[in-house]
This record gives sequence, structure tokens and C-alpha cells, in this order.
Amino acid sequence: MNRTEERHGVDPVDLVDRRERHLAVAHWLLTAAGDAEVARKEWQGQGVALLACGGIFAAVRLPGDLVRTVARTEDQDEVNAFLARALERGPVTGDRYADHYHALVPATTAWRWKPRSRRGLECLGRDCYLGVPSPDPDDPQGRSFWAVPMASPGALCDPRLVWAMVQLGTARQAAAAGQGT
Repeated sequence: MNRTEERHGVDPVDLVDRRERHLAVAHWLLTAAGDAEVARKEWQGQGVALLACGGIFAAVRLPGDLVRTVARTEDQDEVNAFLARALERGPVTGDRYADHYHALVPATTAWRWKPRSRRGLECLGRDCYLGVPSPDPDDPQGRSFWAVPMASPGALCDPRLVWAMVQLGTARQAAAAGQGT
């Protein structure tokens, strides 16, 4: 163990495992890129790459206000922790400027998804693209970030858990609106 590892309490084996896991996740995600090398450079330079939905994953767009309502907090770290628990560590990205989250789900979810009346709620499947942040925490982080990082290649959110969270958030918002009138 070197001095840096001793000072920061880093286990070299865990560090290698983490790097290997990030690399494996990156390779898996890059299969959704039109050009993997361009996407890799986008991750390194901008921290985000445009990936196609509908092949290896779909993404359920969740409005930020809905997520914060169901999480019962405005604190970003607490929201991230809530999402990790509620979606059983399934991967979720966030967009700081557009104020929404994307739960990555199996691609077949988009085929079964029925549009709902909730504004901003959508399942991105075929013919949709998503700005996905780099899975490497050493790459720049900007507009797009991992609220819940992808644990391993292909490990996605259970769409039933995502839908249950949407229903709970919608019910809480409706109850709050009813109390305000």
C-alpha cells in the first residue's frame, strides 16, 4: 500500500475492482453509441455522451419535482440515497438544468409503457437518445450526473419499482394540492 492509499484509507484491491467495474459498465453502455470512440471522447471531454435508447436499455424520464416529492426532501444527496433504496440500486441519471431524472430500465419497458397524463413523465425507447454521464468518476461531471451509478453491466431498474415510485409521488402531489385549495 502506498502513502496516498494509507492516508485516504483506500484498499488497492477495492480500487482495482472499482476501476474494472467502471470500465465494464462503460463498455456495455458504449454498445448503445453510434460510434463508440466518439462517445468515449465525449465522456472524457464533456462528461456526457449521447446514447441510443431502445436497444440495450430504455429510460423513464421522471420530473425532478415528482422525485423530490416522493423522497420528501430537496437535498440532492438525500434524493440520491432515496433513489438508491427505492429502486434497489438500479441506475438513475440526473439532469441539473432540465430538472429531471432518468431511470435506466430494460429496453422492453418502452414497448409496454402506456403514456400517462403526468407532464414530463415519458419512457424513452426506440428512436430516442439520452445524454448519459461517464461511468468513470474521474471524468468531468457537468449537467448530467449519476444519481445512482450503474453497479454492473446490464444491471437496470425494475420498471415496476419505477412505476410504484411514480404513483406514490403523484398521489402525494395530488394530496398536497388538495390541502392547498
